[in-house]
Amino acid sequence: MTAARLERLYQLMSSSGLDAIAINPGPSLFYLTGLNFHLMERPTVLLLAPSATPVLVMPELELPKVASSRLPLTPFAFGDNSQTWGKVFTQAIMALQLDGKRVGVEPTRLRFLELSYLNNAAPNATFVSGEGVFSQLRIQKDAEEIAAMRQAAIIAQKALTATLPMAKPGVAERELAAELAIQLLRAGSDSELPFAPIVASGPNSANPHAVPSDRKVEMGDLLLFDWGASYRGYASDITRTFGVGHLSDELRQIYQLVKEANAAGQAAGHSGLRAGDVDHAARGVIQRGDYGSFFTHRTGHGLGMEGHEAPYMFAENDLLLQEGMVYTVEPGIYLPGKGGVRIEDDMVITADGAASLTDYPRELTIL
Repeated sequence: MTAARLERLYQLMSSSGLDAIAINPGPSLFYLTGLNFHLMERPTVLLLAPSATPVLVMPELELPKVASSRLPLTPFAFGDNSQTWGKVFTQAIMALQLDGKRVGVEPTRLRFLELSYLNNAAPNATFVSGEGVFSQLRIQKDAEEIAAMRQAAIIAQKALTATLPMAKPGVAERELAAELAIQLLRAGSDSELPFAPIVASGPNSANPHAVPSDRKVEMGDLLLFDWGASYRGYASDITRTFGVGHLSDELRQIYQLVKEANAAGQAAGHSGLRAGDVDHAARGVIQRGDYGSFFTHRTGHGLGMEGHEAPYMFAENDLLLQEGMVYTVEPGIYLPGKGGVRIEDDMVITADGAASLTDYPRELTIL
């Protein structure tokens, strides 16, 4: 598996005209090495070039981690005196003979700190965005990755089931979010959640990215949970919306439309079709129900070691879906001052269509 990932990286580098790649802590480094590092004041950079042993510039205190790397690595370690760090970077650059070469960096990850050391160590190198490499490297998941994401979904669903008995009038959104976070850990999630749980009630549920507040749940509310677990570094991302007591006819109507849109979006996924077709399928249901202007975001996003990654499910996206791609289908309708409904599932493209990794009930449940 590791050899296949490295070969894939080198193929993508070749097609992008890159001689090397520089990666600092994050999902891509973990994907290739199995090593976790935190971004901190001490720089850590993985340097890879074809036909050479990868090099890892790192703090001395992290050296014990190298023994568990999936890849053979040559470490270049530095101590706490920052005056010596530049020399270590120069040694690493020389080991791979990168000065004067074209080096791709992960544009959303590499910081000015690391880039400065790299520039100083290789003043004749050209550092460019490696977006063409990183957008494709992890976009198709293998069986091991899909199994981890399926388990992340199971953990998340178990956690919500354990939290729901607390969801009743008089309980604050913050309290529910805190309980859900605890239950995620109890159910087996990695300690680092993919994102902080969203719990939004009543009018707050009309904000797609609401932050849990001190508002207390009331009768007649829509109550939205957007949450996920992480398992072995892979994320789930699920949304379900509930009713609290009697709901108005309009709120029931938009719930039904969103449920139908979710089903249409799920059914639209197929290898060889456009990512944008998933958005068209889900959005069309809501538009035909005359609530199109209240569906204010894309239908979904890719999912993996990050909560948001390629592919992105928006109408204009011509990217062709391929087996192993994982993404969310999360249509919503948001009525300002009244409430909102979103139903989100995690989908994987298979040999004959798409399958849902999530199976929490989608029927309207009244708490």
